[in-house]
Order: sequence, then C-alpha cells, then structure tokens
Amino acid sequence: MGSTKFFEFWDWNEGHNLVLEIYKIIKKFPDTERFNLISQLRSAAVSIPTNIAEGTGRRTTKDLIHFLVQARGSAYEVIYLLYLSKSLNYLDEEIYRELFSRYNRLAAALNSHISSLDK
Repeated sequence: MGSTKFFEFWDWNEGHNLVLEIYKIIKKFPDTERFNLISQLRSAAVSIPTNIAEGTGRRTTKDLIHFLVQARGSAYEVIYLLYLSKSLNYLDEEIYRELFSRYNRLAAALNSHISSLDK
C-alpha cells in the first residue's frame, strides 16, 4: 500500500488532529493523574492513528481490517475516558461535547471503512 498512504485517510488525519487536542487538554489535569488517567488517555488517543498507519503498511486487507478494528476500539476507549474526565471535573462541558462528537464521528468513519473493506 505504500509507506505514506495512511496520510490520505480522513480517519488518520482526524485521529492525528485529535491526539494534538488531547495533548493540550491533559496539560490542565492534576499531576496526581499523570500515571493514571493522563497516561491512559494519551495512550488510547495515540493508538488510533498509530493503528491506522500500521494497518495501512500491512500486506493484506485482512490485516488492515484488524488494525482498523483496534483503532475503533481505542476511539471508544477515549470516549469513555473523556466522560470520566468530565465526571471528575477535569474537562468542562463544552470541550467534552466537542471531543465526544469528533471521536464518535471518527469511530463511525472507521466502522464504515471496516465495513467497506470487509465486503
């Protein structure tokens, strides 16, 4: 598929942009969360574009689907972690709603991508 084909995917680009947003918001979280919520949120967010890139570099469509499924799972993990962050008052409602919406769209796009490849 070529080494930089993943740059062409909307879901990779949106995943990358969302990682940058996550890095911005976690700077405001309490230091006590550095090894817990911050670490998990950062890891799950980074996992999305990373899995898209890795799957794109694989040899078969089956492999690509596997990594897109992993990326989708990470998107849902981030959605929960954002909800938890809001519940703990680390995120205000407006930021939560925006990120929730964007991650939901990303998960839907990944699902659509998976479905189109799985036919």
